[in-house]
Amino acid sequence: MAATFESVAPSKVAIDEKLARRPNPGGVIIFGLILAAGLFYVADHLISDLSVEKMTSFKPYLMLGGALLIALGFEFVNGFHDTANAVATVIYTHSLEPHIAVAWSGLCNFAGVLLSTGAVAFGILSLLPVELILQVGSSGGFAMVFALLVAAMIWNLGTWYLGLPASSSHTLIGSIIGVGIANQLMAVKTGTSGVDWGQAANIGKSLLVSPLVGFAMAAALLLIAKATITDKRLYEAPEGTEPPPFWIRGLLILTCTAVSFAHGSNDGQKGMGLIMLILIGLVPTAYALNRAVPPSATADFVAVSAQADQVLEKYVTNGAVIGDPRDVVQEYIRTKHYNPDTTLALRQIVNDISNELNIYKAMANVPPQYARNFRNDMYLTSEALRLLKKQKGTGPAFTATEWTTLDNYKKHIDIATKFIPSWVKVAVAMALGLGTMVGWKRIVVTVGEKIGKDHLTYGQGAAAEITAAATIAAADYYGLPVSTTHVLSSGVAGTMMANKSGLQLETVRNIAMAWILTLPASIVLAAFLFWLFRHLT
Repeated sequence: MAATFESVAPSKVAIDEKLARRPNPGGVIIFGLILAAGLFYVADHLISDLSVEKMTSFKPYLMLGGALLIALGFEFVNGFHDTANAVATVIYTHSLEPHIAVAWSGLCNFAGVLLSTGAVAFGILSLLPVELILQVGSSGGFAMVFALLVAAMIWNLGTWYLGLPASSSHTLIGSIIGVGIANQLMAVKTGTSGVDWGQAANIGKSLLVSPLVGFAMAAALLLIAKATITDKRLYEAPEGTEPPPFWIRGLLILTCTAVSFAHGSNDGQKGMGLIMLILIGLVPTAYALNRAVPPSATADFVAVSAQADQVLEKYVTNGAVIGDPRDVVQEYIRTKHYNPDTTLALRQIVNDISNELNIYKAMANVPPQYARNFRNDMYLTSEALRLLKKQKGTGPAFTATEWTTLDNYKKHIDIATKFIPSWVKVAVAMALGLGTMVGWKRIVVTVGEKIGKDHLTYGQGAAAEITAAATIAAADYYGLPVSTTHVLSSGVAGTMMANKSGLQLETVRNIAMAWILTLPASIVLAAFLFWLFRHLT
């Protein structure tokens, strides 16, 4: 019968002693200085951006401060809830001292956030009801943002307290779905008030499949390594506190680095998207449009708009007459049912955007009072084109060449509306990194001690982390959110099965229950909070 991890007394005592050590004072001071520099950078750029706002009341600024604190608080909790998975293997194989591992992981998360593309951020936002996105500055928009953030934080803190590696991605997506369902039930069914279930299904598949992929790939990778790498030290558990051989240690540190970087690039974007919603709602003059787009790009945008207009004109039905084109496009986005009026309405909005921008000469010159409406027209157009391409066969029969033209037009629109300022990335990166360094122990102990019956070997740690890094990086490339927690935990479990070490069924059962309950619990919690905040506001 396999011995449990707890029965390996010397190694268990050595790990406990390491986990109990306090961080080096010098390291704390250095981290404090870095944090102070980051805060100064964020504050300086935020104040500079807000200088274009002309407000007579401090209330919007107070609300902005509170909303940003909540959004960054979510990323902070995400940091110590999820990133602990990345350092568990290097700590339990004695490859790095705990505080060094945590600091290094925080730094790699920081780099991952800064170098992220933003695709995941806006993929998450596409789940939200378009009605609330268009009216993000209203009471409904604020209720949406606060409900989903508070619900996600409550569930994350609860599972962290119990030491369960639950998924922050699952939690946030469940909260978004809960808000969408509540809004659908509370709103008169006009406009776009529900959830994009097609997009939700795609994201749900990525969250469901990724742990299974993690389990199978990590197990297969370990078996392949055993068949091709003959160095038996790779498949041994650590003895005492001695670090592994140099090349094995380097491999484990490299995989820890890759998982931390991939986590930052994927999970960090979720907070970025929500922060952009907050900024657009509260200070639209500064953030509704990407005012960094140079005036020289205006002529190109007008030319691309003319090309898109020519494509759409071919598919306008003779004699079609519409009222407000925005209502027609919103109805299409809500129902997903195309009718001939849709193309005419879309063409009219494309021309309106082009004509107005041609008058203003640059994004930065759009008058403050029109900035949000200008952005909303662009957002509606982008969403309509996305749905038309997704529903090929039900709408106009655009050729491949015509789709190239429309895709190019959509890309130009997204540059103006789907952007993330550098200070937002820095703020999210600091919140993730700080969270990593504060609350990592509970999840580290679960991953390192309570999944398998035997101590984690060097090869198992490397296989699990290589799998996690590859899976997360692939999801980031395709703009899909995945759970670092589930991928890495299932990877560890897969290596334990492949190694015939056995699993601690109680822990596996608890993790599975947290996985199963996260979506329904966060949906219900977010829906209730949205209902409550709507009534309070």
